[in-house]
Amino acid sequence: MFVKIVKMSFQPENIETFLANFEDQKEKIRGFEGCEFLELYRDKNNTNRFFTYSYWKDEESLENYRHSELFKKVWAETKIYFNEKPEAWSVDKIVSLE
Repeated sequence: MFVKIVKMSFQPENIETFLANFEDQKEKIRGFEGCEFLELYRDKNNTNRFFTYSYWKDEESLENYRHSELFKKVWAETKIYFNEKPEAWSVDKIVSLE
């Protein structure tokens, strides 16, 4: 399993637009072949900072998503609202307790 974490920060006046866009696209992202899990988090102290946390079957699945029309649309609708450069991490899950 492959985990992708993306940190995004937005201008405060654009947060509601970002959240509406995410709401419209989240099922499509989660339904993309190879995506096994998707969550959105909001920083408690810096409320204009958000994180997406997604599980992918493998790196190829994530790359297929990153080259898809869906990703291009979602990213184009998201990046215009950033107030900082986004950061992303690709990690392997080592331990998970439920």
